[in-house]
Amino acid sequence: MAIPPRQASSAPLGDGRNGAAAPQSSGARLADPAKLFQRGQGALTHGRLDEAERDFRGVLQVDPQSGGAYANLGVVYMRRKQWTKALETLQKAEHLMPQVAGIRLNIGLAYYRQSEFLQAIPPFESVVHDQPDALQPRYLLGLCYFFAGRWADATATLEPLWTQESGQLPYLYVLSNAAHRAGRKELDDRATAQLIKLGNGSPEYHLFVGKYHLNLDQYDAALAEFQAAAEADPKLPFVHFNLGFTYLKKQEYSRARDEFLKDAAVEPDLALNYDELGDVYWLMQEDQNAEKSYREALRRDARLVNSHLGLAKIYQRQGKHALALVEINAAEKIDSLRPDVHYLRGRVLLQMGRKEEAKKEIDEAGRIGNQAQKQTDTGTVPSPELLQDPQ
Repeated sequence: MAIPPRQASSAPLGDGRNGAAAPQSSGARLADPAKLFQRGQGALTHGRLDEAERDFRGVLQVDPQSGGAYANLGVVYMRRKQWTKALETLQKAEHLMPQVAGIRLNIGLAYYRQSEFLQAIPPFESVVHDQPDALQPRYLLGLCYFFAGRWADATATLEPLWTQESGQLPYLYVLSNAAHRAGRKELDDRATAQLIKLGNGSPEYHLFVGKYHLNLDQYDAALAEFQAAAEADPKLPFVHFNLGFTYLKKQEYSRARDEFLKDAAVEPDLALNYDELGDVYWLMQEDQNAEKSYREALRRDARLVNSHLGLAKIYQRQGKHALALVEINAAEKIDSLRPDVHYLRGRVLLQMGRKEEAKKEIDEAGRIGNQAQKQTDTGTVPSPELLQDPQ
């Protein structure tokens, strides 16, 4: 449901997909912001995003303090995946309507859908604090803790959802893996037993059991499960991606390449396939194919730091230091706290003879790396199968 006008005191969860309102006559547009707001709500409900944006902006021209108009503009931009605009308008809405949990949830979702899990945690935490029994924000918060390597937090957050979610394979996979790493053996065993019972040997079951082993660096066991899933259903989403990632970890680069290409044929819009293909081609010293793959990845997701750094490494190897620095700077704008960003810049600057600047960057990489290691135990593998707009 879209956010109602200013007098509302609560907002539903999600990104405003369920609201409804009857369109009003165009004569009401300038005279009555409430009716104009309803027009925008109706347009948003029916997916007419340009009309919705125009109407909500019209409301703001008359009433610049309309938190509901800012909130629904944020939904418009989320639907378009215009994340910067979405966050700007949602944060204005939060300032005007701090009591509305749905706005904070959408802020968390905007970060989550960009894989910025550390940024998503605070808004999700605030929603769970206000609505401890709500499923979606708790599940999303648990996933963010999982991706951040905060195993105990992930386990404690997800365990209360057992009654609602223990019939879902992704939930059981995440819970069992987090519980294992958190030392919660009883919960790990219970979730694993339920996973086996529920999966009943299905391709999806083999996929998630393979993910369990892959996260624990048990590559042969993971490979056996993924191969079983692929044999049962060659077009199962993400199975070839995970096969490719496992072969990459085993340094079997030709097989990894072939699997990522298979998954790209099934899911041509998944940016991570091309990102991983870039890494494979880089390791095979096929710079032209690596560059093409990284560019394909960035065309689908411009915020992939690894692809920017992959391009930088190609240009570094080719002695194109200026181009390398351009890509490193682009990566830093996305995530300035990645130690590999600063380390790679230091290496490039050293090759350019800028030793003092290089030393500062390498020292900064060490400082950030040490700090990050103290805060989290990161170790999860890419999991695009968990990022499909969970509800």
